[in-house]
Amino acid sequence: MKRIAAVLLSGLICAPVLAADNFKNNEDAIEYRQDAFGLIAYNFGDMGAMMKGKKPFDAAVFAVRAQNVAALSLLPAEGFIRESSQGDTGAKAEIWQDKAEFDAKMKQFQTDAANLAVVASAGNEKEIKQAFQATAKNCKACHDTFKKD
Repeated sequence: MKRIAAVLLSGLICAPVLAADNFKNNEDAIEYRQDAFGLIAYNFGDMGAMMKGKKPFDAAVFAVRAQNVAALSLLPAEGFIRESSQGDTGAKAEIWQDKAEFDAKMKQFQTDAANLAVVASAGNEKEIKQAFQATAKNCKACHDTFKKD
């Protein structure tokens, strides 16, 4: 648990500083977060295929994918600068209208992803499935509220 807290804390401290000057324009911020979400989706999709039996469960591969998602989960929040509410984005205006709720859901995703990585490294498939489902549930809740179809 201390490891999870350390990873999250370092990401949360650095992100606001970086976001202020990291993007040339709103399209740059949108592209950044979309790229980060794309990598998360790739890794999460591979784990999902294992959980659904569409692909053989491989604990070592799953653990790598979970570690990737945990690390990648720290990236997208930086790209949600106010100026990026307009443009070629799947983000709903509700993100900026209720930024506190969006930020809370993003932090919960980061916590869930970090927990999934820790659980996956232990290799217990039953516990992995539970942690995966918790992470997936939070992803869906955020998408339902803040992502355009």
